[in-house]
Amino acid sequence: MALIKHNNIKRIEKDRNMVHTPVDATYTIFKDNSGEVYFQIDTYGSSQRQILGKISQSIQFDKSTAQELVKLLKEEFKI
Repeated sequence: MALIKHNNIKRIEKDRNMVHTPVDATYTIFKDNSGEVYFQIDTYGSSQRQILGKISQSIQFDKSTAQELVKLLKEEFKI
């Protein structure tokens, strides 16, 4: 599980990249005790996973990180 903050997102260049196997994902919106809103994406692994339906990764974004991610996606995909 990971909470990603907007100042921790850095672009890097890699020598080798590959497209990963598609997996199922869900998302949820929730508030912490102070009322701050979070967006969470859970992935469930591939169909070859030993325990089907078990969450594989959870990634959380607060509002400022979501705004930065939207900005980056628009820039990188030219949308």
